[in-house]
Amino acid sequence: MTEDQEAQEAEDVEDVEDVEPEEEPGLQNGEFVELEYTARTVDEELLVDTTDPEVAEEEGVEENREFKAQTIVLGEGHVFDAVEEAILGSEVGDSGTVTVPAEEAFGEYNPDDVETVSVEKIDEDDRYPGAHVHLDGRHGHITTIVGGRARIDFNHPLAGDDVEYDYEIADVVDDREQRAAGLFEMYLDVEPELEIEVDEVEEETLVEPEEDSGTPEESREDDEDAEPEFETEVVEKETLYVESTPELTMNQQWMFSKQQIAQDVIDKVGVDRVIVQEVIEGAGGMGMPGMMGGMGGGDIEDALEDVDVDADEIVEELEGAADEE
Repeated sequence: MTEDQEAQEAEDVEDVEDVEPEEEPGLQNGEFVELEYTARTVDEELLVDTTDPEVAEEEGVEENREFKAQTIVLGEGHVFDAVEEAILGSEVGDSGTVTVPAEEAFGEYNPDDVETVSVEKIDEDDRYPGAHVHLDGRHGHITTIVGGRARIDFNHPLAGDDVEYDYEIADVVDDREQRAAGLFEMYLDVEPELEIEVDEVEEETLVEPEEDSGTPEESREDDEDAEPEFETEVVEKETLYVESTPELTMNQQWMFSKQQIAQDVIDKVGVDRVIVQEVIEGAGGMGMPGMMGGMGGGDIEDALEDVDVDADEIVEELEGAADEE
């Protein structure tokens, strides 16, 4: 290879390195989107889930939640894989229909997951066909009861059904507080009041020891004997404050998984910490009724008069008891 050819090859390599990779068009993994959808089984057209209030009303769905577009994060498995693949590369306003095969939806039906057990293992209130039961850490429903034996199907109720999933991409979620609220709602079906603030927080940091001019052996001995030193410094932390409502406090998913949920919110929203705080409203200055209405000197006498008690008589009785002692 001649010198000119080598120089040209080096120049071509530099040109390739200078070219920035093209961004993939449309929505990509990691983005927050609001998704509207209705999912039904293919064969019997049973409603699986919906965000449409009209569909929910038509189907007689009675759930204590608001039917509206749901916030999801692409690439995090928040929807069926087939639906996520269809959304990637799309734009806001795009819609489509995806058929999700049974094995990717709620699993294939497995006859081995149907078992016969003694009714003694089942709570008396649940001993009827159709009852949903928990047994040995598994959830199932009773199909038949004959004598003292119950037939329990541990398959998912929709196992073996393909699912038709109609969707529309309603919006992209950029606001961080809205992202956090969407994650809480997705995990808990609860959307608490929250806000992000920047706090100044005192932190203790380890002070690195100064370099010693002695021998390496002496330095190691000094390091082993020395107590670690810390210094306090003020740092800024982005804090997500979440109001602890009764709905949040009593949510079982939150009670058992609050650490994992909070960590996921921290990672995806990009805050430093989450603080859940309880808000107790005052009684509006009404005070407690009766004698506890006031604690000032004159207020006690007024309270005693209100309950028809003579304060002077009480004082005389107390003085007489003191004299007797």
